[in-house]
Amino acid sequence: MDFTCLDDKNTDSDNPEFNGVSTKYIELEKPEHADGGFNEQDFANKVADSVNHNASDLHLCTGYHPVLRIDGELKTFTHWPRVNASWLNGLSQHFLSEDQQRQLQQSGQVDCACTTSAGQRLRANVFQQQQGQSIAFRVISAINPSLDELDAPDIISQVIKQDNGLILVTGATGSGKSTTLSAMISAMNQKQARHIITLEDPIEFLHKSKSCLIQQRELGRHTHSFSSALTGALRQDPDIILLGELRDQETIRLALTAAETGHLVLATLHTRTAAQAIDRLVDVFPVAEKAVIQAQLAASLRAVIAQKLRHKVGGGRIAVFEILTQTTAASHLIREGKTYQLPLVIQSGRQWGMQTFEQGMAQRQKQGVLAERHVSQ
Repeated sequence: MDFTCLDDKNTDSDNPEFNGVSTKYIELEKPEHADGGFNEQDFANKVADSVNHNASDLHLCTGYHPVLRIDGELKTFTHWPRVNASWLNGLSQHFLSEDQQRQLQQSGQVDCACTTSAGQRLRANVFQQQQGQSIAFRVISAINPSLDELDAPDIISQVIKQDNGLILVTGATGSGKSTTLSAMISAMNQKQARHIITLEDPIEFLHKSKSCLIQQRELGRHTHSFSSALTGALRQDPDIILLGELRDQETIRLALTAAETGHLVLATLHTRTAAQAIDRLVDVFPVAEKAVIQAQLAASLRAVIAQKLRHKVGGGRIAVFEILTQTTAASHLIREGKTYQLPLVIQSGRQWGMQTFEQGMAQRQKQGVLAERHVSQ
């Protein structure tokens, strides 16, 4: 559900539900500076309250009360004063660089990441809309999660030991892809001695070098494009390259070349299934090039990890995975462009670590961790 600013008449505290969105009222201490100019502590307090209520997102929209997304549902905090324009503009100027402020003026939106005075890290999208400026914040965990904490399938720990190839993590927006990638990097950083370069937009989880040498680069701050950064990375002696997203022909070509020339490449896509991820990469190219891309994918693809988030018993959400791994059968179907047959390969590929979403859901149900709304699905 995309966030939409809500009309004044629908945010009245007497109305427990508006526009189909359930509203939860939580008594909060009002900040001293909410009705004046920007104050950093005021912002840090809002973020702290968001974290305390296990929110994944915080929406600040000119003229409206702050809105949180908690366990996938929007909650309006009416006990916080409405956000005024000067406060919100001051906030964006506080954490945007001069280049990012120019981008906001030119394009009407900008992606970035920031850290509050209390050390809480956030991903942000600042954008202009009818009522004025808005900012959508994604709360980033202060602790890099482990694969065990995510209860990820064991095969993920195995595929990241590969010396080369392409691993894709795919799913809808907000499905936890960045969290899974961070857990994969953390796992490698515990036990492997490898050089990892990340190319992100923006940098979300921060990693300190342990057994691995990790260098993180951000689009707009450290490089002007993924393609140029990836070209440069190939000259920087990496073992592993993490790409925030495969977005265009040039980046996909470079990623496949890197995977074929001895590097392990991790990247994300926005598709709902593993088979759709293959189609998405191939469909970016004209017909004359599709066969070449299919052949490269068939040779270099090590795994596709698709994921969805589902509600847990007792609150919170947990990932459910669909996993495709490289086998002779899977590679053949990719090379021949018969991705519509991949679900059958996944369904029968348990011995190679594969699983469908249905099998993943069945496993979560067996564990007893899914909320009742999902048990009959």
